[in-house]
Amino acid sequence: MIDIAFRVDASLEIGTGHVMRCVTLAAALREHHAARCCFLCRELPGHLIARIEAEGFEVFRLAAPAVAEAPPSDGAIEGPAHAAWLGVDWPLDARESTAILASLAPDWLVVDHYALDARWESAVRPPGTRLLVIDDLADREHIADLLLDQNLGRRAGDYAGLVPPDCRLMVGPDYALLRPEFAEWRQPSLERRATRPGLSQLLVSLGGVDKDNVTADVLRVLRDAGLPATCRITVVMGATAPWTDEVSRLAQSLEQPTEVVTNVSDMARRMAEADLAIGAAGSTSWERCCLGLPSILLVIAENQRFISAMLDRSGAAVAIRMQDGHGETQLNDVIRRCLSVPEYLAEMSEKAASIGDGLGAQRLGKLMHEK
Repeated sequence: MIDIAFRVDASLEIGTGHVMRCVTLAAALREHHAARCCFLCRELPGHLIARIEAEGFEVFRLAAPAVAEAPPSDGAIEGPAHAAWLGVDWPLDARESTAILASLAPDWLVVDHYALDARWESAVRPPGTRLLVIDDLADREHIADLLLDQNLGRRAGDYAGLVPPDCRLMVGPDYALLRPEFAEWRQPSLERRATRPGLSQLLVSLGGVDKDNVTADVLRVLRDAGLPATCRITVVMGATAPWTDEVSRLAQSLEQPTEVVTNVSDMARRMAEADLAIGAAGSTSWERCCLGLPSILLVIAENQRFISAMLDRSGAAVAIRMQDGHGETQLNDVIRRCLSVPEYLAEMSEKAASIGDGLGAQRLGKLMHEK
């Protein structure tokens, strides 16, 4: 049996994806390798500590910052571009985390946090503990034994000089951390798309938080996009999303039957039954690919540009930058093309399905158990 500690946060600023993929990995390690997993999480606004505990994992809580720190201006301090996401300065986080980890002495420490780099890792890593870093950005140094970057188009060379020479790199969607139900729904989803092309079920999911209420902008576009009255629309929002009430009121104004649901436990089924998704370019991109779900990716954060560009280039999705002033017009145009050219959806589905099979958590868990 191995002991594993995760240092990861969720918040209104960070979103929920980092925590959810770590929970997925922890569940795979527990099921397949009898691993004992625990989490270290800061009580930031929008945290998911209760959700982690509901999955059966112990959480060591790091206190919320007494006063929110303003994000540093570019070049103001040396450190990660997302340093402000930590809520406190990294030495304080390191001291608090070290005090917890000293008594745990885990076999593995897993770090999934854009605000942390080699300085924190060197200060916190207990003697004899191996380090797995989960990253998407390739923009800072790490002292990892293993590093996972699950993004399409990522190359090992992107981390040259950022990790030790003996660090094992796992790059690409083959290692995407998806819950097992996505692999289970993969074949039924692909078979349905092969026999029933067309757009009759639309899924809208802009991540667990959507702090800028992009979902409302999407629904306004859908209201005027020429969708048939029989097209069913499902809007999925996270439990901590701040705009749920407004989105629900707006959904009632659509001609099409539109439901707004929160904190769902059957996302794989909903994706498998959808003909098109409108979503953010985060880690759920790999869930959609596993199920061959054609997607319109709305780029709503700078750190999503790489993922969205790679998926757009592959033909598995269409990426739209919502901040450029023309996003809503482009979204309308793409939806109308999906309606008028069914083959367009079929082509996206085929290319998406070729990107990943949903078994990444099992692959990574096996490597951690053997290393």
